[in-house]
Amino acid sequence: MTVPVIYRIDPKFAQKPCFPDLVFECPGCKCEHGVWVSKKNTLGAQWTWNEDMVKPTFSPSILISWGGSGHEDVPKRVCHSFVRDGQIQFLGDCTHALAGQTVPLPPQPPEL
Repeated sequence: MTVPVIYRIDPKFAQKPCFPDLVFECPGCKCEHGVWVSKKNTLGAQWTWNEDMVKPTFSPSILISWGGSGHEDVPKRVCHSFVRDGQIQFLGDCTHALAGQTVPLPPQPPEL
């Protein structure tokens, strides 16, 4: 049995630019990251996808950053990765413990 590692956002929400089409759990950040494949997000970014829920590939790289400037109580965080064939390759500019490593995307819970 194959287990999906990404899930789709409910279409009634996914129509809005602020909601991604797809989501995966990032083992580096320990939170979800969204990917826009049918439309551009509010920053104008859009990815291609191989349409595989078990071994997804997205292009280009996915860059998430938060905190830092203007948020003195929250240090700047970066997660920069390539997702290829169900593996997430964390690039060297990541600020979490998995920087520079490649690991499998974790399976999604069955209730999603």
